[in-house]
Amino acid sequence: MNNKFSLRIKNLAYAYPDGHQALFGVNLEIRKGERVALLGPNGAGKTTLVLHLNGVIPTQQGSVTVVDTLVDTKNVESLRHVREKVGIVFQDPDDQLFMPTVAQDVAFGPYNSGIRGDELARIVDESLVKVGMLDYKDRPPHHLSFGQRRRVAVATVLAMNPEILVLDEPSSNLDPASRRELAEFLRSLDVTVLLVTHDLPYALELCERSVILAGGVVTADEPTSQLFAKPSFLAEHRLELPAGFRL
Repeated sequence: MNNKFSLRIKNLAYAYPDGHQALFGVNLEIRKGERVALLGPNGAGKTTLVLHLNGVIPTQQGSVTVVDTLVDTKNVESLRHVREKVGIVFQDPDDQLFMPTVAQDVAFGPYNSGIRGDELARIVDESLVKVGMLDYKDRPPHHLSFGQRRRVAVATVLAMNPEILVLDEPSSNLDPASRRELAEFLRSLDVTVLLVTHDLPYALELCERSVILAGGVVTADEPTSQLFAKPSFLAEHRLELPAGFRL
């Protein structure tokens, strides 16, 4: 097992300005190259946790360390480094695609990091090749199918060469073929993956390890197949495998 950690979270607690306490002391470590599913009911704190990873939400208590860099929203250099290392793909690709063409969307991050010319063109093409969307580089994103837009959203993140790829409900609204193709693609990547999902079969297919977050704390952290063999425990956390599904 790789001894290098991509992510270390220690005693992370967070309360929103209205007083709602979303996290109560989360501890989580993910090694480089692991694919981990983050599971839990709505309101468990998953989104709050994810937005701490690249400093969108500032740390109030505890610490978040990404590839040996402490996430510190008061330190510009720390934030720059962390945001290069953590790529977040949101559930709705339209939250990330806003340029006139696919190529311009993928180029946006590297361009704003100072990359120009042939190097920028190479990064765009390589990122689109990885997600099977090179032939669509000159198309407007809004002319693509939902599954295609999701692939382009992934490419915009890959263009920044992250070490950690965070995907929020990546299988939602995908047809069976797109779902399978995305799974095959994710398995081919040499990055650390944090998969935030309610889709338990997808978590089982992609992630050897699963973490359940409930009420702002980690209530389970174990091999996915072992965890999913406890239907009553899953039910307590409003998580269910499809009827008739066999491990």
